[in-house]
Amino acid sequence: MAPMRDDPAPAAARLLETAACIGRLLQGELRRRATELGLQLVHLQALAYLARANRYSDTAIALTEYLGTSKGTVSQSLQLLLREGLIWRTTDEKDRRVIHLGLTARGRKALNALGFLSEWNAALAALPPDEIAAADEAMTGALRKLQRRTGNLTFGVCRSCDHFRIEGADAFRCALTGEPLSAQDSALICREHRLATVQELRARARLASARRR
Repeated sequence: MAPMRDDPAPAAARLLETAACIGRLLQGELRRRATELGLQLVHLQALAYLARANRYSDTAIALTEYLGTSKGTVSQSLQLLLREGLIWRTTDEKDRRVIHLGLTARGRKALNALGFLSEWNAALAALPPDEIAAADEAMTGALRKLQRRTGNLTFGVCRSCDHFRIEGADAFRCALTGEPLSAQDSALICREHRLATVQELRARARLASARRR
């Protein structure tokens, strides 16, 4: 007779609640720091997104999808950030219908001054590396399966995407668009992101580590 396995449902529920609690805590910290700048939380979220969005994702439409809010809210937020000199806008050279957005020097200075990841980094620094690695593997696996089931966008970092290809030292390519990617591109987030497998992510990390030696 095969041994009975523990019901995974309670642990799965706790994991979801823990992720939700972390999100609420970080969002509360972001809201507090945004208030110190005279901004709303949505303004800070827009700045943080545009600071890391790649050339496929630095538009008002992509920002709306990322924030999960209305076009009107995003439009008002962008107008305020433009008036404050925190972001710039420019027309795409190939498609005049596309408007790209990005942070000005003043916008980057304001975002850097917040240091809004400092609390998260400090919390992780107090944990053993093996616990962080195990949590990373579990959350990555869950995220990949969830995205496949729902078909929703994740807006993840380029180098963790299933479309990301390594062609050489600092030579990369997007398998979806066929366009070459720089090392800087690979560190940005993309609306077309589809999370790679845990095994593939580990292989990429080993390759990157070997090249740094």
